[in-house]
Amino acid sequence: MFEFLRKARVSETAAEQVPEAKASAVGPLTAGRISGKLAVIGQQHGMRDGVSLLRAGFLGNPVGFRAVKLISEAAGALPLVAQDCERRFETHPVLNLITRPNPAQGRAELFEALYAQLLLSGNAYLEAVRDETGRVQELHVLRSDRMSVVPGPDGWPVAYDYTVGAARHRFHVSEGRAPICHIRSFHPADDHYGLAPLEAARRAVEVHNAASNWSKALLDNAARPSGAIVYKGPEGQGVLTTEQFERLQAEMEAHHTGARNAGRPMLLEGGLDWKPMGFSPSDMEFQKTKEAAAREIAIAFGVPPMLLGIPGDATYANYQEANRAFYRLTVLPLAQRVTASVAHWLAGFIPGDVALKPDLDQVPALSEEREQQWRRVGDASFLSDAEKRVLLGLPAHVEGP
Repeated sequence: MFEFLRKARVSETAAEQVPEAKASAVGPLTAGRISGKLAVIGQQHGMRDGVSLLRAGFLGNPVGFRAVKLISEAAGALPLVAQDCERRFETHPVLNLITRPNPAQGRAELFEALYAQLLLSGNAYLEAVRDETGRVQELHVLRSDRMSVVPGPDGWPVAYDYTVGAARHRFHVSEGRAPICHIRSFHPADDHYGLAPLEAARRAVEVHNAASNWSKALLDNAARPSGAIVYKGPEGQGVLTTEQFERLQAEMEAHHTGARNAGRPMLLEGGLDWKPMGFSPSDMEFQKTKEAAAREIAIAFGVPPMLLGIPGDATYANYQEANRAFYRLTVLPLAQRVTASVAHWLAGFIPGDVALKPDLDQVPALSEEREQQWRRVGDASFLSDAEKRVLLGLPAHVEGP
């Protein structure tokens, strides 16, 4: 899969620079900015601060995990069609390539990984493996946290560096054709990298995880808040000797902490008194805080909270309506943007201007909506057949033999 892993080191030569007939006037400013300090950040750009946010928001958070899986699996399972302005293709080199992109993955697995990388890091990278003739043989999704952009003097990427440990491989952009398809989410403060939903929901993830950790610690303490042991002593002298303090601390750690000691009664000798401290879960409105954090995470990803089982959300009348909104507002815009980028990128290797997009007529969640649209367009007598086909997302008929 990764040819560069068979190379111990690759010399870090200057990237090939393709002369541009036209370039942005602010391109050199962008290039100078990222080639300095931000170039170092870019090498570890996957989650902005390494993999900590990935672990906290996806590996260690059920809401973030389910939201990413729900979107990536739904978008990856969408049936795709290839068409141009004249007809829809039953067979085409682009369809053949994405149907079997590599020996280890099919179309759904490849696009699921691509969407997941985009959701988790704001960036997705697709590699084209070509043979000696330049024909694309395989497609592979590369990890975003290992990839960095190498900008040229005009600000446009001239290469992509993929780093694994001490080994690095540089993918050069040659003659306007890049072996890497870089898809990124919009970021208002970055010229080369996208913004991940996890970054926008960082505080909500921290609150949700802290609430889960607090619940776990509370359960380990028999679901009781912490407290203090007060020693009054004879004649009100509340001072323990060093021996008494160490003995009391050892007994507390041995017999009254941990899950196995939950609920064990405490035996206090003369002069000792237990004073509970802290707020009860009801006083802190603990459950509402956790649900609010979960709802914010779902909103950042664009998933209706109802689909994630988060209570207290009545935005949609029923589950079916929430699922339809999920496809219409989240899954389809993401899939249409990604497939359009992939088709535009593959046009540099495969001749022909072909559009790649989801087949909306085969999406069960949109069946009722599509049926109404077909009926409405079909009944429009003032439209020609070609205009009706275009409105339904089909190529228009071509007149002639």
